[in-house]
Amino acid sequence: METCRTLEGLRAATAKLRAEGRRIALVPTMGALHDGHIALVAAAREHADAVITSIFVNPLQFNPNEDLSRYPRDEQGDLAKLRAAGCDIAWLPEVKVMYPPGAATVIDVAGPTAGWEGDARPGHFRGVATVCAKLFLQTGAEVAAFGEKDWQQLQVVTRMAADLDIPIRILPVPTVREADGIAMSSRNRFLTDAERAHAPRLIEAMRRAAEAIATGAPVAATLAAETETLKAQGFEPDYLALIDGPTLKPLQAIKPGPMRLIAAARLGSIRLLDNIPVG
Repeated sequence: METCRTLEGLRAATAKLRAEGRRIALVPTMGALHDGHIALVAAAREHADAVITSIFVNPLQFNPNEDLSRYPRDEQGDLAKLRAAGCDIAWLPEVKVMYPPGAATVIDVAGPTAGWEGDARPGHFRGVATVCAKLFLQTGAEVAAFGEKDWQQLQVVTRMAADLDIPIRILPVPTVREADGIAMSSRNRFLTDAERAHAPRLIEAMRRAAEAIATGAPVAATLAAETETLKAQGFEPDYLALIDGPTLKPLQAIKPGPMRLIAAARLGSIRLLDNIPVG
């Protein structure tokens, strides 16, 4: 595996891959890799001949109320995992490489950024769209793999690439879960032992609600009841909602086409996000 830290080095490495006629896939990450990220590498490998994984803690994704310095980092551990997964190139730019002095361009996406995490984290998706567009153009990848766990992010990136005519296929990869059902996340390591034991109750509530709604239970009443259950169990829910999958618009009743149940809830100091299909 080749490790690149400069654009010149990355361009030379990708030019070599193209000269060999190899199709390139990208896995964008912020590091602190777990099995969910490795599943993205494996999925990307199925759709390409070479995989580039980026590790970049993107400051544009953090608003002033979030602690950028607290985001977990483990460069050597991450690189070892990527080597074992068969990654071809690790792309590790510094902030000054990604955003050189004088950089003045950001990408604002409307549509799927509205509501949910867009409200909870103002400016977050501007940072996501900007860095992903840069990664797509820097690598020239034909495919980019994103986890379904961050459902809204997946829709934002898909919309951005389509709107800007970037010739890349966005590959959704199903959420990877622990044995007790909790969605894998780099932030799970910050849960206390007691909180970690408690965390699966979120997905349990979501699965109950999804099953009830799919079998005809009223949407609003079902979601309200499970929200109260979560509160009684010590969670602080931001939202538990049924949405249209591609647009993220809230639904008050089931409909034909893809639907998702999305949730965000704080447990202690950690904010947990999850989503599952309905129907």
